[in-house]
Amino acid sequence: MQYNLNLLVERYPIAGKFTISRGSKTEAVVIVCELGNGIHTGRGECVPYARYGETIESVSGQIRAVETLLQQGGTAEALRHKLQSAMPAGAARNAVDCALWDLQAKQSGTTVAGLLGISPRPLITAITVSIDTPEAMAAATAKLAKNPLIKVKIGGDNDAERIRAVRAAAPQAQIILDANEGWNTDNFNENIQVAAQCGISLIEQPLPASDDSYLAQAKRLVPVCADESAHTAEGLEKLKDRYDAVNIKLDKTGGLTEALIMQRKARSLGLQIMTGCMVGSSLAMAPALMVAQDADFVDLDGPLLLAKDREPALHYDGTTVTPPLPELWG
Repeated sequence: MQYNLNLLVERYPIAGKFTISRGSKTEAVVIVCELGNGIHTGRGECVPYARYGETIESVSGQIRAVETLLQQGGTAEALRHKLQSAMPAGAARNAVDCALWDLQAKQSGTTVAGLLGISPRPLITAITVSIDTPEAMAAATAKLAKNPLIKVKIGGDNDAERIRAVRAAAPQAQIILDANEGWNTDNFNENIQVAAQCGISLIEQPLPASDDSYLAQAKRLVPVCADESAHTAEGLEKLKDRYDAVNIKLDKTGGLTEALIMQRKARSLGLQIMTGCMVGSSLAMAPALMVAQDADFVDLDGPLLLAKDREPALHYDGTTVTPPLPELWG
């Protein structure tokens, strides 16, 4: 069976501004891959990420490059497996892989959860505070203090002050710190000591992925999670002496297929799991919710950061997100 490919570039304004250690953005630009056979259409969304050298143009080109493969036909499941070798991990493969999962579910008259043999439940997601001055971050955190899980972007000078400020603003919440590679070996020990004193639950990617070997000898007083250092199941064994957890993002793994493989591998190595996301719409979060069913930390708040989500959308009751309806995905 042949599949027709259609690509859409969509833009979603962010409510305010989203800032991490590498810079700020005011809108989420996503690519939607649609695969149809004349009867059913599957959809997948990805977010090209400049940190990994991706652009809208490069990712669109990667997807177009496999159009011939898709037109050769075969089952959606068989094509998913072919993509594992035909495309590299990254945003492009994510969009196509998730579209094929969606299409496979529709063709089978079931859901992706049914294909996986799971009964998905609502989950509590973290909600993110952007990096700013300690005072501004404390004010932003205070508005979210009633939420059980808060993720705080850090990664610059005065991080110790930022950590103390957000903890004081949300004394009861579980807090994750995300440094986005913004620390170094000179300030790591001071920052993690303050994090431990403040009862922080997890620290994401404190050191650059290219220079994280120090973590193997450092005293990790707070569990440390690999993000930029970990993309797929391959290489996880080399990271287990440096990290206590791994952040599984579908735009890094190249789709749900590899994310599930990576999840099983991480568990076998004794690593905790975070299911994370780029800033995208509900269509990007929906397949990630399948992985998140077996995660220690869930960070799928992308739609909560948007001024307006797509329709239909995932249902968020505060920061509790419900699995997708088939009208959205899966």
